[in-house]
This record gives sequence, structure tokens and C-alpha cells, in this order.
Amino acid sequence: MEKGIEWEFDFFMQELFQMQEVDVREYSPLALAYLGDCVFDLVIKSLVLSGGNKPVQKLHKETSMYVRASSQSKMMRGIQEALTEEEHQIYKRGRNSKTVTPAKNQSVTDYRRATGFEALIGYLYLRREYRRMLELIKLGIAGLEEDV
Repeated sequence: MEKGIEWEFDFFMQELFQMQEVDVREYSPLALAYLGDCVFDLVIKSLVLSGGNKPVQKLHKETSMYVRASSQSKMMRGIQEALTEEEHQIYKRGRNSKTVTPAKNQSVTDYRRATGFEALIGYLYLRREYRRMLELIKLGIAGLEEDV
């Protein structure tokens, strides 16, 4: 079996940081969303930066268009039909979680849907299902850009 970059990343993360193998199902939906927020932010920033060098203020503005709760909520609505039953369950667990902080400048509905989206991204990341995670993000972005 050919070992790709995903395998190398996982191997070095575990080796260098001596990370313990944990069952993803043990994480709370909000813990998954916590990680998913970071992973999604990294993916979007990488995509924005691939568009060429720009002043950081412009990079931040472009990134913000994708990472805010209302955009994630729209993306989630667009990808729901493509989710497996398991993915849909993870999304619902994240969406229905009681968050400690209220939504800032977002509707409660958008904030909850975005939390479910982030939980799904975190779940797929921890399961090392990077291709699937990126496919769903790409599908969500495509749907979001159709609305613009």
C-alpha cells in the first residue's frame, strides 16, 4: 500500500507529540466543533492564499466571508443531501448541543447549524477522512458561491 502525505502527517503528529489514539466517539459534539472550526479555518485560509499574495487585510476579509456562521449555515444546508447517515447524525449532535456562549451577530439558527457543520468537519478530521472532509467543504463552497 502506498503511503501518502496524510499518512506521513498522522505518523509524525503521533510520533513527535506522543499523541494517544482516542476513539472519536468519545469526544463531545462541542469538542468536535472546536477542532472543526480550526480545521475549516485552515482550509479556507489556504484556499484564499492560493489566490495570490494580497495585503493581510484583504486576505482576512475574503476569509471572513466563508468562516462566519451564516456562511457555514448556508454551506451546511447545501451539503445535507450528500451526507451519509453517520455524518448526518454527527451534524445533528453538534447542531443540537447547548453552547455556553451566545451567537454574536448571528441568528441562533445559523449559529447552531454552523456548530453542527464544524462538529462534522472535526469528526471527519479526527477519523482521518480528509478526502471526504474536503469534498464536503468544496461542495459547500460551490453552493455558497452560487448564491452570490
